[in-house]
Amino acid sequence: MNTQTVIFNNRGVSGFKFGERVLANRWRLSILFLLTALFAYEGTSELVVRSMGDAFLQVTAFVAGTLALVFWFERKFAFDLGEVMRNNLRWQPAIASALGAIPGCGGAIIVVTQFTKGYASFGAFIAVLVSTMGDAAILLVARDPKSALIVISISMVAGVISGMIVDAVHGRDFMAIDPEKQTADQTRFEGSSDDRPPLTNVWIAMIAIGIVLGLAVALQYNPDVFMGPLAAYNPTMWVGFTGAMLCIAMWAYSKRPGLPGLGTDTLPNDSLTTRVVKDTNFVTAWVVMAFLMYEIASSKFGLDVGALFEGWALLVPAIAILVGFVPGCGPQVVVTTLYLAGAIPLSAQMSNAIANDGDALFPALALAPRAAILATLYSAIPAVIIGYSWFFLFEF
Repeated sequence: MNTQTVIFNNRGVSGFKFGERVLANRWRLSILFLLTALFAYEGTSELVVRSMGDAFLQVTAFVAGTLALVFWFERKFAFDLGEVMRNNLRWQPAIASALGAIPGCGGAIIVVTQFTKGYASFGAFIAVLVSTMGDAAILLVARDPKSALIVISISMVAGVISGMIVDAVHGRDFMAIDPEKQTADQTRFEGSSDDRPPLTNVWIAMIAIGIVLGLAVALQYNPDVFMGPLAAYNPTMWVGFTGAMLCIAMWAYSKRPGLPGLGTDTLPNDSLTTRVVKDTNFVTAWVVMAFLMYEIASSKFGLDVGALFEGWALLVPAIAILVGFVPGCGPQVVVTTLYLAGAIPLSAQMSNAIANDGDALFPALALAPRAAILATLYSAIPAVIIGYSWFFLFEF
C-alpha cells in the first residue's frame, strides 16, 4: 500500500483546503490571536515583546540547531530496527531505551511502531516510554546541558532496568501483537510527505540571525550597541519577537491532515528540514506560552511562582508525574520551562521526564490502547522511586 495514499487520501497537502485547515487548527489559531491581542494592548505589549524575544533568542534558535544535529545523526546512522529487534531479544529493552533517550520523539515512535508490529517485547515498549523525554529534551539540552545529561542518563538506565524486569516478570509474549497484522493506521505513523512549510526560507534566515544574536546575548554582549541610532529601539528584542511570531504563525497554520494526534505534525521519514522547522515551531509555541504565563503571574499579579511551589515541595514531583501522563510534548515542555526558570526543582523535572511518553504515546494509543495505558501506569513506578529518592537525598 502506498504510504502517501494512506495519509492523504490521494489529495496531498496542496489539495488540503485552507478552510479545513483553519477549522482543524482553531485552538492553535486562538493562541495566535490571543498573543496578537496581548501585543496590541498597551498594558501587556512590552511584556509580550520581551517574553517572546527572550524565547526566540534564548530557546528557539538553539533548539533549531540542536534538532538539526540530532535528526542528521538519526539519518546518518539509520539501520533496520525491526531486524535488530528480532535478532537481539535479550537486549531489546537496552536498545529501546537508547533510542528513547535520543532527544525528540523520533526514536521512541520507531520503537513503538516495532512493538505494534510484534517485533518488540512489552518490556522494550516500557523501556522506551520510560527513557524518552520527547521534545522537552531538546529544550533542556539547548538550555542546560548539565541537567540534561543527568536526567537523560538516569532515565535511560531506569528504562533498561524497568524493561528487563517487565520481560522477566511477564515474559516476552505479554501483550504481544501479531507481526502479520498490518493496518492503514500503522502505515500512517511511518509515512512521509513533501509537506514543506511555507516561508521556510524566511524561517531559516531568521534562525541564522537568531543564533548569532542569541550567542552574543549568552556571552553577555549586547548586540544593540552595534546598531548605531537604532540601538535606542532595542532592535535585538524586536528581531526575537518577530522570529517568535513567525514560528507561532507557521505552527498555528500547519496541521497535517490524517494525523490529528501527533502534536508536532512530523513523521520520522519527513525531510530533515521539515522536521526541524515543525518541531522547533511546536516547542517555541509552548515555551512562549510558558514564558508569558510565568511573566504575567510575576509582573502583573505579583506571584512568586518559585515560592509557591516551595510551599508544596513534597507534592511537586507527584504533580510533575501526573502532568507526564498527559499525551504529547506540550505540557512537558512547560514543565521543563518552569525548571529552567527555577520555579520547580530537579526532582520534579526528573519525575516528569521518566513519566512522560512524548508524542510516542499517540501511535501507541491508536494501535495498542490497552498496552499503552498499562505501560503509562507502569512508567509511574520508576518515576516515583527515582523522583522522590532524588528529592529526599538532595533537596529535602
